[in-house]
Amino acid sequence: MRKFLLMLLAFVLAIFLLAACGKNDNNEGAGNNGSEFDMPEPDLDSIPDIVAEVNGEEITKEDFTGLYEQQFQQQALQAQMSGAEIDEDTIKTQTAEGLIGQFLLTKEAEDKISEVSEAEVDEVLNNFLTQYGMESKEELFEQLSEQGVDENDFMSDIEKQAKIERLIADEVGEIDVPEDEIKEAYDEVKAQQEAMEDSDQEFPDYDEAKPILEEQLKNEKQAMAIQEIVDKLRDKADVTLYI
Repeated sequence: MRKFLLMLLAFVLAIFLLAACGKNDNNEGAGNNGSEFDMPEPDLDSIPDIVAEVNGEEITKEDFTGLYEQQFQQQALQAQMSGAEIDEDTIKTQTAEGLIGQFLLTKEAEDKISEVSEAEVDEVLNNFLTQYGMESKEELFEQLSEQGVDENDFMSDIEKQAKIERLIADEVGEIDVPEDEIKEAYDEVKAQQEAMEDSDQEFPDYDEAKPILEEQLKNEKQAMAIQEIVDKLRDKADVTLYI
């Protein structure tokens, strides 16, 4: 899979992998802070040529490997800081389930959303540019050309993501976070900060922290709502997982 198509898949799969991988962020320990760290290599030999079949269509090792390597590297960095072991089997399963969820959500969006506006496509594209630190579409398309990626194929995937986002908006609707939930989150984070022995940072006041916490809570609620959609689609789908 070409580099930029892989980046796009990573971009649109983030919503599925965030919750699962986030469970590993709470590990505590002294870790290897300040010491040298040899980045381990993931085991790719054990990955079958066909990772999964979804409604008769195959998710291949090629589809899987690049995303799995990204998730493995993130887990390895977390392990360096926390001292936790790297659970390759869990990473493989999470990555495969993310691909299955993305496949099902894409098919549902294509079935229900016949077309999207140019503005919707541009919004997804601009989010992608921001995600990967690119200043313009021209820079993106130049790099696509250098990588041998067809611009039309790439934009077709961007349009698919725009349909997914419309589907999610239609299904989930506007997400509101009550004031008491934001305040509760603020109190929890503040308490954690104050409990850190070596912390000498001044903690921001509530009004300053509120917009950031509200956005984070919205993202968490949206992730849960999307996962509910994917779970319903998966229950109706014919899925065989070979990992």
